[in-house]
Amino acid sequence: MDAVDDNQEENKADKNNKIDDAQYRREAMRAMGRVSQLGLTAVTCVIISLLVGYGLDRLFSTAPVFIVIFAFLGCGAAIKTMMDIAKKF
Repeated sequence: MDAVDDNQEENKADKNNKIDDAQYRREAMRAMGRVSQLGLTAVTCVIISLLVGYGLDRLFSTAPVFIVIFAFLGCGAAIKTMMDIAKKF
């Protein structure tokens, strides 16, 4: 009887370890998704604002005035958006 009980306990321990492994992997994937979302959001905000600034500079034939202005606006938008995303988690 003792051998059967020991075997059942080992099976339960193995199942618990597999469940813990699956939960750990799931949480790790969620964390990677959150980090990549923050990075992509920051890059997208800055690139879009730089493109708008570049387009306005070409349209009005100005020096990189609008690029600089929109670069700062893009960085600010990226920071605000990342803060909003971080509050969700």
